[in-house]
Parts: sequence; structure tokens; C-alpha cells
Amino acid sequence: MPSAPNCYLLDTSVILDNPANILTISQSNQNIVVITNVVLGELNSKKDDMRSEAGFYAREFFRLADDALGAPLRKEELPASLGSEHEDSYYKLSLTFDSSLYEETVGTIDLYIVYREHYRVSHDFTEPKGLNDAKIAEIAQDYRLTLLTNDIAFKIASQIKGIAAQSIRNSSVQHPEQIDFSHTYYYSSEPELKQEERHYNFEQLTFIQEATSQNSEIYETGFQKYALVLNQHPEWCDFDKRFGDFFDEMLVRPINLEQKFYFTMLTHPQNHITVVAGATGSGKTLIALQAGLELFNEGIVEGIVYARNTVTSNDQQAELGFRKGDEEQKLGYFMYPLYSAINFTIENQTRRSIDSQIEYTGTTNSVKRENATELFMAKHRIEVMDIAHIRGTTISRKFVIIDEAQNMTNATMKLIGTRMGNETRLVVMGDPRQIDHPFLSKRRNALVTLLNKAQHSDFVAGIQLRHTIRSEVATWFDTNL
Repeated sequence: MPSAPNCYLLDTSVILDNPANILTISQSNQNIVVITNVVLGELNSKKDDMRSEAGFYAREFFRLADDALGAPLRKEELPASLGSEHEDSYYKLSLTFDSSLYEETVGTIDLYIVYREHYRVSHDFTEPKGLNDAKIAEIAQDYRLTLLTNDIAFKIASQIKGIAAQSIRNSSVQHPEQIDFSHTYYYSSEPELKQEERHYNFEQLTFIQEATSQNSEIYETGFQKYALVLNQHPEWCDFDKRFGDFFDEMLVRPINLEQKFYFTMLTHPQNHITVVAGATGSGKTLIALQAGLELFNEGIVEGIVYARNTVTSNDQQAELGFRKGDEEQKLGYFMYPLYSAINFTIENQTRRSIDSQIEYTGTTNSVKRENATELFMAKHRIEVMDIAHIRGTTISRKFVIIDEAQNMTNATMKLIGTRMGNETRLVVMGDPRQIDHPFLSKRRNALVTLLNKAQHSDFVAGIQLRHTIRSEVATWFDTNL
């Protein structure tokens, strides 16, 4: 005899966390999912907020509802486990989640709405806030439903009243600082990957050889081998050869192991999406630019696109639309990481070849340096773009660098990803410790979401750049504040 389904009542906070939570909670209609007319009202009040992630998810919910089949229900048509002696009105929505956007393959998901016109708690409620929470709790108690809320105060208050209450935060990545894609193994004769351990594509492997002394002591021989995982097998990386005499001298060489793995991943023919986390000075932008230049020189891509989120740590008056100048001048404020990487590349070319003097015209004159940067960008078809202008475009055969992803919502990242066309390489980068977005945190942003996805995906390559090359002053502030 099948067990009775679990019955859940969703608070508004769960849907504003992500409407896809309904899909997860339902488990293909094995569980019963319910909301109240109070939640509908709160979502409706949020949908016109065009500046927050909550506003986006409220609109996303109503888009789902608008596409759904819906009809009023009589009391006797309710699932048996949801039956009640209360005289409320009921409605059923059959939601359809786009299978291309969600990992699960499902049919329609049933969402039940309980509409109560007169709540008992309204007559004697005296608190200035919390009436809506009290109304939702009343439904949970009357129908003996498990309340799901991400409002901790509401959760505690409900549990005190004897209501079963839980939290769900599917959009929040717990312990993002523990995400890692590098693995170290020790071997004696031949390095090998243990079959019982599951690795995803482009995870980074270091094999260290050990030997046994005459005194039976184990020591490291000094020999190391490196590999990327591809289809559960190590693909060996000969970095001495890759970045040795045959490396293009016009490009800046990676200088540490992380950067060598990073460059190799970005230029790998089977890798199309890379997400990288690292602090300022770790080489995120510089190495990405070098990889893009190599792919451009080899004719694999037709140009490089650099897009950086224009959220700042200041107030809204500092945003792009309030700055002086035309669009190009406004974007220039935010493109210093790219320009710095380009200037470093030009200086490297100057040291390597007399021919590069055509591009580079001096380091002391700022006007000449600006001209050199513009000539370099034109020659290599490097363009800058505001994130907002990616909407409505399709970017094909380009090497796309998305910077400051820690200041993007998941909705913005989805917008960017769906604009990528054929033969485009995408690299998403950022520093999860530098959040300037007012609605995001180190556990809730597009960068850590994508890093978390890469941990369990063969399609997205992930890497953490933990080694930084910076001044002592910068290192002190990063460590101590």
C-alpha cells in the first residue's frame, strides 16, 4: 500500500528564493504543494520591482502561472490527504517547467491554492507586522500542512505553535569556500586514476611520485605529473612543452601551476564553458585574454568580447546611467581590468619583438598609451559590452569573458548563457569575497551557483585560482579585513 504523500504549504519567501523550488518540492507530484491567497497577494506586490532578484522571481512565477492550465476545484475534488472540514475556496494550477532550463524531466506540476476570505486571526491580531505570516500559519494549522519558509523568525514562531516548519534554500550554495576542482594523488610506479572515484571533466589532477628509502621511510622523489580529467580518464598535460620554446612569445606565459591549468582548459577544443574564482592579482583576466588571443590567432574564434557587471559598491547615483559621457566613455569606467591586461600584453610584446613597435608607441605618454590600446583592440577584434545590452543578441564564434559574476543574479547569468551562439567559448569569472550587489551574498550569486554546478557537470569546467601575485599592502587588506 503506497504511503500518503507529504503535504507542504509554501511561504512567499520560498517562491522568491526561486520558483523552481516548486518543482523540487513536488517530486513529480509525489508530494502535494499548496499556497494561499496571501502568498499570491505578496507575490503580486513584488512583481513590479525591476531592481531586485525577488522582483524577477515574482514575475517568473506569474509567467509560469500564465502558461499553466488552471481551474477552480470543489472541496470533494481535493486530494484525500488535503481534505478539510473548512469552507474555503480552491484552485488548481498545472505548471509546466521548461525542460531545457531544468535538469529534471517532468510533466506538469500541480499547485493547489487555498483561498480564505475571512481569517480568524485578523480579528484579534494586534502586532503592527506579521499579519500575513499569521494568516499563512492559520492555514498550515487547519490543514495540518508542513510549512516551508525561509523566514527564520516565522519558522521559529510556527514551531512554537506546534506547526511543522522547515526551510528550503535551493538557490543558496552552502560553504562556497570549500568548492574545489583540484586533486592530489601519490604514486610509486605509474600514476593512475582510481576507478571508484567519480571525477568530472576538466578537474585538475596532480600526481606526486613517492619512493621508499632503505630505512623504509616514504619520501617524495620530486617527480610530478599533471592531468585534466576527460571522460573519467586523465589527459596528461606536458606544461614544459606547452609553455616552452614553442609558446607564442607575443603572449604572456602563465607563471604558476593554477594559471597553466587555467590556460589549458580555456583553449581545450572540448571545453566551451569555464567558471573561475580568484582574487585580484590571481591572473583571471590576464590569462583569459591570452587564451582568447591564441584562439583568435588560430582562427578558432573571430574576436573577443569582454562584459563586466556595472554594479558598484556605491549608491545608485554611481551606476552606469548616471555617469558622464557617451556609452563608450561610461563603459570605460568599468573596463580597467581588461585595459590593464591589454597594456601588460602590449608591454610584453614590446620586450619580445621590434615589430610590435607599430602597435606600441610609448609608456610615458598617456595619450599614446591609449592609442596603443585602441589599436590593439581593433587588430584583435576585442570589444566591450554592457551586460544589459546582451539581451536580444546572439554572440557566435567569439571568446566571451564575463567579469564580476559575483555581482550577478542567477537570472542575469541565465540571460547571458542563453545569448551564446555556435562555436562561442564562454569564461565566467569573479571573486566571491567581493560582493557589491545589495541583494546578493557570498552564498547567493551567479558565480558560486555556476561553481557549484561545475562540481557535478561534465559540461562546465571549474577552477579556483588561490595563488595571488600582489603587493604586501593588498595582501594585508585581503587577509585582515
